[in-house]
Amino acid sequence: MFDLAKKIALITGASRGLGWSMAQSLAKAGAHVVLNARDEKLLSERVKTLTDQGLSAQAAAFDVTHFEAAQACIKDLKKQWGKIDILIANAGINHRQAIQDFELENFEKVINTNFKAIWVLCKAVTPLMVEKKNGRIILIGSMSAINARPSISAYVASKGAVHALCKQLAVELAPNQITVNCIAPGFFATEMNTALVEDPQFTKWVQERTPVGRWGRVEEIGPAAVFLASDEASFVTGLIMTVDGGFTSAM
Repeated sequence: MFDLAKKIALITGASRGLGWSMAQSLAKAGAHVVLNARDEKLLSERVKTLTDQGLSAQAAAFDVTHFEAAQACIKDLKKQWGKIDILIANAGINHRQAIQDFELENFEKVINTNFKAIWVLCKAVTPLMVEKKNGRIILIGSMSAINARPSISAYVASKGAVHALCKQLAVELAPNQITVNCIAPGFFATEMNTALVEDPQFTKWVQERTPVGRWGRVEEIGPAAVFLASDEASFVTGLIMTVDGGFTSAM
């Protein structure tokens, strides 16, 4: 079960954190993974890590907010492989600031990266999937779109939009046998959260507030992505899957 052999998967934000974890999991399940990020050197290292294990991977370095570059990547992959079976739209940023001090420029950066770039990628990849009458689109949302926190208004708004887009595209694309689902991670110990992880008071709060009593480990996100990318999930669409150690289930 959950065999992704001969599948072509594009994962954005794949050089570190949750994206890298999901890329590794899909590669181990047999997919050819196309790793996207801005750092060409780090991407090359990641690809080598996978190929040294006998896994199949290549790099696609571009900034997801450079929308023409994102669309060009999709076209190049179609020429090379004839298809894209799986899209994991993971690249994201955050900016923490009280709304009264939040500058419009920073708001737009977050929205462009976390939401507009995802919409552009979905638009670009959909014709390939419609042509094959098959496809898996996995968007990365956030538990913060369900239970909000102070100081991250742009992030919460962008991830809430991602959750809504997931449901809308799931309904729109279902007749073409394309599933669209969303993973909403909880508190994971990633590079993006380094400042929070290193804050003893915040870590104590996370441990006490999360039923499993700890931060999530990055390797715990990959299996969820593999399931949603697999043929076994062919009747699962429009799902917001929380991977949060029970955080959103607890009062």
